[in-house]
Amino acid sequence: MAEATRRPRGRQLPQTGELQVWREFIETVEALRSEVASRLLAETSLSAGDYVVLLTLSEAPGERMRSSQLAAAVAWERSRLSHHLGRMERRGLIRREECLTDSRGAEVVLTTDGAAAFHRATVPHLRAVRELFVDAFTPVQLDTIASIASTLGAHLRSLSKN
Repeated sequence: MAEATRRPRGRQLPQTGELQVWREFIETVEALRSEVASRLLAETSLSAGDYVVLLTLSEAPGERMRSSQLAAAVAWERSRLSHHLGRMERRGLIRREECLTDSRGAEVVLTTDGAAAFHRATVPHLRAVRELFVDAFTPVQLDTIASIASTLGAHLRSLSKN
């Protein structure tokens, strides 16, 4: 949306039509996330949480991260991450080691089994993303969604700085 046509910023409450757009957006995103997560679990035995942790670790230098950095990267509270990592560690997907550079911290390390599970899950996950999301739109609509997501992300980052 062009700068000149953006809604005025202020403290007024959303109007009925705006609330309908909000509700449709939230409900649709939640239904999409739920279906992607259900398919991932059914096809790979990985939860959406497992997948995001494994993805983040697979992209990290040395396939390892401090737990505090991992929590920030996946946008989880540290206590939630700690409990989830415990379950993943019991399944052999990750291991926790003392941080070599700081004895107060721990690093989360992707195991060979975790990397293999992540790689096995990638194709089914991407197939679900294609079917449930990408195929629903034309290329022009996807470009519009990218622009909207970028605008919303920038707006949220600007608010968090205040």
